[in-house]
Amino acid sequence: MSSNNSGSNRTNVPEAREALNRFKYEVANEIGVPLKQGYNGDLTSAQNGYVGGYMVKKMIEEQERKMAGKSDTTTR
Repeated sequence: MSSNNSGSNRTNVPEAREALNRFKYEVANEIGVPLKQGYNGDLTSAQNGYVGGYMVKKMIEEQERKMAGKSDTTTR
């Protein structure tokens, strides 16, 4: 097995790192999770998982819109 240091926090497209970070805080705010810059060890794993899961849901919805030819994101 190779040890290529592929951690789960790696961004596949480094240029998107800042946009993903902003998206994370936008989603956390939208669902009421008090995510803040820096240390968030006071949040439960359920809260953190909810943020990540909701991010994935929204990204999939956006991709489905694009695939269907409906790139207008104002209909959320």
